[in-house]
Amino acid sequence: MPAKGKHRRPKQNPITRKLALAGTGGAALTLPLISATTAGAAGTSTPAATVTTVTAATVVNAVTAVNAPPATYSVVVGDTLSEIAADHSVSGGWKQLYEANRAVVGDNPSVIRPGIKLTIGAATAKAATATKTAVKTAARPASSYPNNLDGWIRESLDVMAKHGIPGSYNGIHRNVMRESSGNPKAINLWDINAQNGIPSKGLLQVIDPTFKAYHVPGTSLDSYDPVANITAACNYAAARYGSIDNVNGAY
Repeated sequence: MPAKGKHRRPKQNPITRKLALAGTGGAALTLPLISATTAGAAGTSTPAATVTTVTAATVVNAVTAVNAPPATYSVVVGDTLSEIAADHSVSGGWKQLYEANRAVVGDNPSVIRPGIKLTIGAATAKAATATKTAVKTAARPASSYPNNLDGWIRESLDVMAKHGIPGSYNGIHRNVMRESSGNPKAINLWDINAQNGIPSKGLLQVIDPTFKAYHVPGTSLDSYDPVANITAACNYAAARYGSIDNVNGAY
């Protein structure tokens, strides 16, 4: 990673990752409640005007539900398409969910990256489903990443998602293999940075000034730390190139 341009101030783009149920308001719950009210009214000779009013409201709410924007779900560690499809009663199951989200999932439906947003259809998911998802997420242990390159990249992606830093697994992996061959203790002692006394270090070969300028809170202050190194480098790449995915050579 050349020294030029490495002292820019880091971008701050915090993003909150959560289940988004968009636009329905109470429409999904209003329909069955109104139907029950209408049925009860018929048994007690409710005036015609009241029945007409309820029927009109039913129609309006039905149209609202049909026209509701799609709901989205932010993938968390441990999720599978089958589980998400079941939790949200996706018609057609995981295959339909995959086809609707192939562009963001990629070619392998068995691997879904934490932080990506899946469209799960009309926003009719029940509150119980949202609660189940929240409990399931909270119950997962924080240390669920293997201590290897795959685990380091996945943990870094989760940190990046929390801070709004773009980047994909493939983009990070490709650059790591080019820069260090996956060795977190790699150091360059011969290029211009080394000659200037600030050698490039770690998985993504970050010099100390860049690491300090683009360090992401919540990660180690050690530039050799795999997750801290990846995350700082991706933060720098986002500021300079838009994303680590746009880096295809020395940067």
